[in-house]
Amino acid sequence: MSFFNAGVTPFRSKIMTSVKFVFFLGLGIFIIWLSLKDLSHEEKAQIIRSFKIANYNWVFLVIFLGICSHLLRSLRWIILLEPMGYRISLKNSFYAVMIGYFANMAFPRLGEFTRCGIVARYDKVPFTKALGTVITERALDMVIFFFLILLTILTQIGIIHNYLQTNIYPRIQGKFSNFLTNKIFLLALIIAGVILILLFIFLRKKIAHFKLYQKTIHIIIGFWEGLKSLGQIRQPVLFIVYSLGIWCLYFLMLYLCFFCLPETSSLSLGAGLSALVLGSIGIIITPGGIGLYPAIVQETLILYGITNTTGLALGWIAWSAQTIMIIGIGSIALLLLSFNKNVNGKA
Repeated sequence: MSFFNAGVTPFRSKIMTSVKFVFFLGLGIFIIWLSLKDLSHEEKAQIIRSFKIANYNWVFLVIFLGICSHLLRSLRWIILLEPMGYRISLKNSFYAVMIGYFANMAFPRLGEFTRCGIVARYDKVPFTKALGTVITERALDMVIFFFLILLTILTQIGIIHNYLQTNIYPRIQGKFSNFLTNKIFLLALIIAGVILILLFIFLRKKIAHFKLYQKTIHIIIGFWEGLKSLGQIRQPVLFIVYSLGIWCLYFLMLYLCFFCLPETSSLSLGAGLSALVLGSIGIIITPGGIGLYPAIVQETLILYGITNTTGLALGWIAWSAQTIMIIGIGSIALLLLSFNKNVNGKA
């Protein structure tokens, strides 16, 4: 199916898409190798043992909660599109969300375009407007995510303070100090900015004819309409409930995995919050968090007294549950969508 016929094609260069896909996938595989290369034969055997003794009833519950979180996201998207005059079915919204996550497993951010292309074809929602609401959604999720980061720091400061002092703060300070003290770099940046502004002023009529410029303007307009729709939603309380519910379910999806293993079953809610916040960074960086997510969860749980091997095993169990859910439900949604009919009655 060509989901992008109704909207903007996000990646015209198949070669560049392939290169980026290989790069991010390779990064994930490299991180997997890094996390396993120094493990002894006994430690690897312990990880395998953890998988064997894990209580997978909790994993099934986690998969169910994951489906519920994406259902809430589908419902929230419907509310966000309504003020612009578009009413999409819950079925199509859910299909689009799940296929979008499925696409993100291959290449980060591809899912957002796929998701918008689906509703553009089957519900006649203009691609740029749909993309505007998705960007607005992401912005809102980032606000909630930053709040969770702040909450983690405030509630877990005694545990993670040393880690932040040793690993995070020096890097941030180093980057900013180098940036601010490098006067030549700052001067070059200012000059480049002025030149770009002048070029735009003098060449704006010619630039306006470029397709890339026109598409960028359309996306900006769509994003602005998406932002305006936030102030015009008809069910603001329900919208807030859905937004908070999505992240509550994200938290439970990870926290309940702790009960899979005896060694992690007594971990606190704070440990789950720390693992959620830090693990989410891994999902942002690599496709589906492959390699990086389990490694970050491992490093986080070490701060709470969990051994290296148990933490890594727990990270892989949590990642596998989420990945199986996305691949399984995403594949089913893609299959069911192939039997769908668009507004013209064509599949």
